[in-house]
Amino acid sequence: MSTHKDRIEALRAQLGSQKLNGFVVPLTDEHMSEYVGAYAQRLAWLTGFEGSAGSAAVLADKAAIFTDGRYTLQVRDQVDGNLYSYQSVPETSVGDWLAGQVKAGDRIGYDPWLHTKGWVEATRKALADKDAELVAIAENPIDRVWRDRPAPSGERLMPHGDDLAGQSSAEKRHAVADFLKGKRAQAGVVAALDSIAWLFNVRGRDVSRTPVGLAFAIVHADGKADLFVDPGKVDATLEAHLGADVTVRPRGDFAEALEALGGTVVADPQTCVAAIFERLKAGGAKIVEARDPCVLPKAKKNAVEIEGTRAAHVRDGAALTRFLHWFAQEAPKGGLDELTAAERLEGFRRETNMLQDLSFDTISGAGPNGAIVHYRVSPETNRQIERDSLFLIDSGAQYVDGTTDVTRTLAVGTPTPEMRDRFTRVLKGHIAVATAVFPKGTRGVQLDTLARAPLWEVGLDYAHGTGHGVGSFLAVHEGPQRIAQPGSSQSGGDEPLAEGMILSDEPGYYKTGAYGIRVENLILTVKKDIPGAEKEMLGFETLTLAPIELALVDVDMLSPKERAWLNDYHARVRAELAPLLPEEVQGWLVEATRAI
Repeated sequence: MSTHKDRIEALRAQLGSQKLNGFVVPLTDEHMSEYVGAYAQRLAWLTGFEGSAGSAAVLADKAAIFTDGRYTLQVRDQVDGNLYSYQSVPETSVGDWLAGQVKAGDRIGYDPWLHTKGWVEATRKALADKDAELVAIAENPIDRVWRDRPAPSGERLMPHGDDLAGQSSAEKRHAVADFLKGKRAQAGVVAALDSIAWLFNVRGRDVSRTPVGLAFAIVHADGKADLFVDPGKVDATLEAHLGADVTVRPRGDFAEALEALGGTVVADPQTCVAAIFERLKAGGAKIVEARDPCVLPKAKKNAVEIEGTRAAHVRDGAALTRFLHWFAQEAPKGGLDELTAAERLEGFRRETNMLQDLSFDTISGAGPNGAIVHYRVSPETNRQIERDSLFLIDSGAQYVDGTTDVTRTLAVGTPTPEMRDRFTRVLKGHIAVATAVFPKGTRGVQLDTLARAPLWEVGLDYAHGTGHGVGSFLAVHEGPQRIAQPGSSQSGGDEPLAEGMILSDEPGYYKTGAYGIRVENLILTVKKDIPGAEKEMLGFETLTLAPIELALVDVDMLSPKERAWLNDYHARVRAELAPLLPEEVQGWLVEATRAI
């Protein structure tokens, strides 16, 4: 089955044998992960879509793929419109689309290990209104027809020392135990992979770009825990690291253990799949729905994690600056392409001898490819970097002491006045967020307008969030904090920003078929001491260190405060990075960060 047409036909045949009229295919795994292991890439295998958020619904005579505004262009490039209609989220949900297509008596299948309880309830109701049925399937039909489906990773878990974590696993587990006691619960289920990695101070290599291991956990109200993971992933060193209060059990025992719990059990409806709730209910447990107790403390970085991420950003900034110098020398000569640029940047990072992995696949977009928000370069799409064009590179790295994510937009040759205008508006929005001062309790949705206002003034906007949370040698996209428009599919929870939270600051502008612009730094939420303030105030410290392309800045559009911010930022970049750079790069950096 070499084509996506073959694959959808094979799936339809399999659905027929299972007496199903349709099936829903999400882009996630048993942990509701954003990025998933190769074994769980069912949506990409079936449709060709390689974004990080989406789903498909396949019926006997039609099919649809559902993505949000970040993937409007990408989904059309990667998914055959003759096989799937393109549906935009949140304007259209899978349940609403199915309800408009099904007939009375139809049976639509779903895998209960790949959907949340809330999704199941909403979709079941939408179908019931049409006298159709949503049916849980014991064996995923895609797994029956995906003949060369990869096995789950067998990589071992690795200890993440207290010197990097800043807090022991025992301390974290006892904090979770206190949370459970407050809920009058005897146990809690932890299913999110980054929560498990954080809670047990372990890291893994089971998911590309995210250092997590495939596991589930049950934490008890006495601070002890059961960790469900394939035995081959645990060695004597890791067992010693976990300690006597953590019982390692085979991953395959998890479902049975849920049924055996009984009592009162806490589970997060956002990260625990529907099957977990079904198993708990089957065992007679009283279920308390509450947010994963690891989420908020994981987001609020402690002093050790903050110092680690600062060190990681200096190291990463030096590697990125070496790349920018290289690009400035090579791009005007011609002959560079997107793949070469991405590979060279990764090479500079590897030369630090501390790179563990990239934090996501590098977005290396030349000219019109830069307008595809989450573009993923491949040999088929690889584009030459041409003169008098823009090049957008969004990249990040995983180091044991921190995770980075940075975007720079570069001019090759002479940018047009329009390019400079759009870039400067994006930069103004970036600076507005970076310099924001706000009272404790402020939410990211309240700051989002600051980033968009300079674009809105001339009738422009961008179809993605302004900022996402970032982990500490963990997920590059981490909740619950966000900076995004209210009601957007990317706005996440309505979480007040708090000291220690790391976010991205990444407004952009994208002209379809022409170019893309984004300026992204990571920022740390910090206390702000303001004389005479009557409230506790917060603001941001910029973590990312790398030159911003001055050839694209229209200085006359910047206010004196904005100009001062850019000059001060560049002075800091020079001071912190120059000692780490070769002499020829230092000279280039002085010019690239000159005062304007």
